[in-house]
Amino acid sequence: MNILSYKPDHDGAIACLKDAHLVVSIEAEKNSNYRYSPISVHDVFAVLGELDELPDVICTGGWWPRDARLLGSHPHAGYRGVTKSDIIMDKRRLLGKEVHYFSSSHERSHLLCAFGMSHLPKGTPCYALVWEGAIGAFYEIDSGLNIALLGDVLNEPGNRYTSIYGLADPTFPKNAPFSRFSDSGKLMALASFSKRQMPSVEEQELMDFLLGSAHVQLSLYEDLEHSPYYNVGLDDPEFRNFAGIFSDEIFAIFYRFAKTHMKKGMPLIIAGGCGLNCDWNTKWKEAGLFSEVFVPPVANDSGSAIGTAIDAQLHYTGDPKIEWNVYSGLGFDMAGSFDMARYDFYGPDDARIADMLANDLILAWVNGKYEIGPRGSSPTLWCSSRSSLRTPGYAAGATSFRAGWMDRVISSASMVSSW
Repeated sequence: MNILSYKPDHDGAIACLKDAHLVVSIEAEKNSNYRYSPISVHDVFAVLGELDELPDVICTGGWWPRDARLLGSHPHAGYRGVTKSDIIMDKRRLLGKEVHYFSSSHERSHLLCAFGMSHLPKGTPCYALVWEGAIGAFYEIDSGLNIALLGDVLNEPGNRYTSIYGLADPTFPKNAPFSRFSDSGKLMALASFSKRQMPSVEEQELMDFLLGSAHVQLSLYEDLEHSPYYNVGLDDPEFRNFAGIFSDEIFAIFYRFAKTHMKKGMPLIIAGGCGLNCDWNTKWKEAGLFSEVFVPPVANDSGSAIGTAIDAQLHYTGDPKIEWNVYSGLGFDMAGSFDMARYDFYGPDDARIADMLANDLILAWVNGKYEIGPRGSSPTLWCSSRSSLRTPGYAAGATSFRAGWMDRVISSASMVSSW
């Protein structure tokens, strides 16, 4: 069975499954597009070029039901919902062929992505955690892949986590309804500098507000401008300490729930944007509550198209498992033209490359298809088939970077911070 699946809105993606094998996953932000981009017409044409035949099923992932207000109908499933009764099925026509139409919730897309890509065999009971910008919940999945919500532990964990970055950043408008998508990864890096574990009285009051309010919006905090971290700047060492404390407290809220309510020792699968937090993932692995922990490389919304496709495969074939390879993106885009006279061309020469790196040149390297999963924002290695290569920046025998090296690295990678 051939299944073509589309994830709407930010972190847009289109995925194709053929006979339980991931053929391709096209992510809108790849090939140097803006991060978190929605799918464009160009992406649609690109995925059509990867197909050998028309799909049997076309899928739309669930999202907020704003389209219903405009169209008077529900063209796709909603954001929440874990039961099979939340699924929308229909028939559509595609290039003269009748095909199945399938849509299930965004929540299910995360859960099915994590289970379907894990090595857990079909029929394996497990626990699941979905934590992201809106959802923060634990689930139990039985041998028939029936999903039971164990509890909404904390809504908007991703938005709450990111909010303090905007608090300290003087460039962020404090009346903004949401944080910036890009702030979460930067805050994770800042939290790694934390050297303190206990919050002050003022910090505790701020955390109580950020973790206790129904919705996170900085302007709702009555004492906002008197906060010690109001526009303090992202280099402030005490703010970095607080970033680590705040990160630990969010994890602790979910840990306490799991320790109290999840005592069967089953595997845990993790999905949602917070599944990209390597510190939290390590804590879950070391928690001793689960027999094993699995996080897919597409834990955030970049994997939602895959998850909805797996959900459709489960519905039509009874199989929730797929074979996949991380190199399931598109090949390097060679379209377009450039002025060849501006460049020097060399054949393969390891010695020349080593000499370039030794003399502080920064090289780009591309090879084959890009990896699936969110593009890195670090000035170090992005990913192995789309890489930025450079020396470590140490002088011979030294223990610190050469003068000016880090500034040069940062200037070569747009929109990247020193940390």
